[in-house]
Amino acid sequence: MFINFSKEDKDKMLNEIQTFFYNERDEEISEFAAENVLEFIKENIGPHFYNQAIKDAEDIMNQVMLSAEENLHALKKPIEK
Repeated sequence: MFINFSKEDKDKMLNEIQTFFYNERDEEISEFAAENVLEFIKENIGPHFYNQAIKDAEDIMNQVMLSAEENLHALKKPIEK
C-alpha cells in the first residue's frame, strides 16, 4: 500500500514503535528495525484498517443521504385534486 507520511509523522510512529517494544517486551530496537515494523504494518495490516474506514464512511454517507431524502419528502406540499 503506497502511503507517504510526513517526516514528522513517520518519526513519531517510529518512536512509538520503539517505545512499544521497550515497554512491552523490554527490548530496545533500532530505528531501522522500527522502520521494518512500520513497513510491515503499512503493507499487511494497514489495508484492513483502511478498508474498514472506507466502509464506515460509506455507511455514514448512506445515513446522511437517507436523512436528506426524508427531509426533502417532508418539504413536499400536498396537491389538492
